[in-house]
Amino acid sequence: LYDIAKMGPTSLNQQPMRLVFVQSAEAKKKLAPALTERNQPKMLSAPVTAIIAYDMEFYQKLPELFPLNPKISAVFVDNEANTATNAFRNGTLQGAYFLLAARAVGLDVGPMSGFDTALVDEAFFAGTPVKSNFLCPLGYADETKIFRRLPRLDFDEVAQLV
Repeated sequence: LYDIAKMGPTSLNQQPMRLVFVQSAEAKKKLAPALTERNQPKMLSAPVTAIIAYDMEFYQKLPELFPLNPKISAVFVDNEANTATNAFRNGTLQGAYFLLAARAVGLDVGPMSGFDTALVDEAFFAGTPVKSNFLCPLGYADETKIFRRLPRLDFDEVAQLV
């Protein structure tokens, strides 16, 4: 799954996504209080829930990840706004690749944002520059209980050719 997801492009090859796979009963118990009441059963019943997060110090890896300009990380040092925008944007992009990769390998996914990011960050990322973005229970859904995919907008409703 990760070997597929990591191949998606990001700006300057930033790769700020970080993952925590919550699978043990102890880890699920730690995560549960951060979720809305409606989302707790979904997470608890899934074999694993991925915390899709992003690293606010991703730029420290840029000399290795973007060797075309090993000094590019300087544009992020002491520039919190630029760093936050890039970490969130590219981390979210990588999270989307992660969802598509999970589907590609046959897993069902249930991305959710119904949780308290501050609680997740304290429980799983305290003392680090990593921040949670969204959660994604992974597994094989019971077809009789899953939420069916809702309609999607047609091309003409979302796009224009100019």
